[in-house]
Formats: sequence, structure tokens, C-alpha cells
Amino acid sequence: MTTARHSATPSAAPFGRALCAMITPFGDAGALDLDGAQRLAERLVTDGCDGLVLSGTTGEAPTTTDAEKAALITAVREAVGDRVPIVAGVGTFDTRHTVELALAAEKAGADGLLVVSPYYSKPPQDALEEHFRQVADASGLPVALYDIPGRTGTRIEPDTMIRLAEHPRIVAVKDCSYDFLGAQKVLSRTELAYYAGCEEHNLALYAVGGAGYISTVANAAPARLRAVLDAFDAGDTAEAARLQQRATPLIELMMSSGLPGTVTAKALLNALGLPAGPVRAPLRPAGRETADGLLAEYERLLAG
Repeated sequence: MTTARHSATPSAAPFGRALCAMITPFGDAGALDLDGAQRLAERLVTDGCDGLVLSGTTGEAPTTTDAEKAALITAVREAVGDRVPIVAGVGTFDTRHTVELALAAEKAGADGLLVVSPYYSKPPQDALEEHFRQVADASGLPVALYDIPGRTGTRIEPDTMIRLAEHPRIVAVKDCSYDFLGAQKVLSRTELAYYAGCEEHNLALYAVGGAGYISTVANAAPARLRAVLDAFDAGDTAEAARLQQRATPLIELMMSSGLPGTVTAKALLNALGLPAGPVRAPLRPAGRETADGLLAEYERLLAG
């Protein structure tokens, strides 16, 4: 066994280690379910999440209004108090709108901002860098950059990350780049806290200096994912690997089945009787066969 390397200091993991990219619960008619959001947030914190990310990809941010985003932050803050940081997704394809959302999130009580690359317009790296700087300058909240080129069409290149790390409020990255070498390059040259955004990388990124993860699968299995990091921190790397491998079938079903993680997460939560509700169009709900498969794999994970 190896000696535990990670510390739990805020500088090492500014928003916690085990973060859930929380779904946004809706009622049967599609309206925002704030009571459900509070109950789900409470469960997630009780079961091991030490940070919550609201209004990200999993939270269906493209289909919620600005007012709904602010109301969600306020409601979840009321439920969890100061026990865990709340990070608000505010990224859009419009710099001005992103700044407005950042200020609204700060006012509503968020502790940090998750800012995705502007999608569709595909800005060059100098324009991308300026976008992030303007957002970071606008509020007093720390910022996590969200690098997910498969959705946005634009990579935040490692050299751009390194320059942005000089900004005092740009402190973290949610990494969905699938560029493990690029992530290690930035880790070796900056103090940015790197969070795995793809669950199959949770342990691997943590082992080379990452801060933790921001997970969709944690909506359903927060304690099982957290246990991987806990085992690694305790120095039991073999157990950490076993637990990561044990979670892999559920990760694959939820994140690589051809359906968005939002759809599979809500299907599983609904099957478990937890707050979730429908997805908003253009997404469509998972079929019964998919939901049954997710529930069966979830039960196998808990039994192991």
C-alpha cells in the first residue's frame, strides 16, 4: 500500500472532492420541483457528497430559465445550509448573458461558478480566454472552467488553461476533454484543481493529482463513488481500484448507453422513488427496459 497523498484542505479541493452534478427535479407537468430538489440535495449530502453542482449539463441548464436557476440555488442553499459548497452552472454561448447569470448566482447564494466553453459559435482560443476572464472579473466568486469539447465544439487548450490559471478567481477545471496527457500538463504547471467530469477517470485523475470528481452517477450512488476516493486517501490503492471497477458497469450504463446522462439519471432516480420527474424537450425519457436495466445494475452495485 502507498501513503495517502491527498489532503482535504480547501486549496487542494476548493469545492470539495466528491461533487454531484445534480439533476433538476421537475413535477409531472414539467414545472420546477423545488421541494424535490431540496429533498434530493439533502440525501446527496447525507450520503457523502461534499459539494453540489447545480444547472450543469445534468441539470438541464439549456432548458431552465434564469429565474428557475436562481430559485434552484436559493432552495438548495436553504436545504443544505453551509454544510457543502454550491457551484452554479452559468455558462452560455453569450458572454453578456453568462455574466448576468454569474451575478445572479452570486446573489442567490452560490459559492462558485461552473463556466462551460461558449458552444456553437466556436470562438478561437484568444476569444475564449477573454470570455472566461470577463466572467471571472464580473463577480467575487471562484470559477471552475468546464472543458467538454464533445458538446461545445471548442476545446479549452492546455496552454489556454495555463494562462487562465493566472487569474486569481479561476481556480478549477471540470475535465471532460478525454485528454489525459493535457490534464497532467496543466496539473504540473498550475495550481488549478482538476475535477474528473467523466466517471471512468475518477480514480485515475485523482491518483495523478486531481481534486476529485463532478459526477452524474453520484445522483444515484454517491456513497459508492465517494468510497473510491476515501480508499485512495487511506493508502489502500488496491481497494480504491476494486471499488472503481465495481462501479464501472453502472457508469457504463448511465454514461455510455447512447442516452444522455440526464436521461439515465432521472430514469434511475424515478425507479428508486427519489425526486427527479420528467426531462424537458428535446430530451425524451428512457424506456421501461432501460430503466429496469439501470435499477438492476444499481442493486448489484449496492450488493457488492
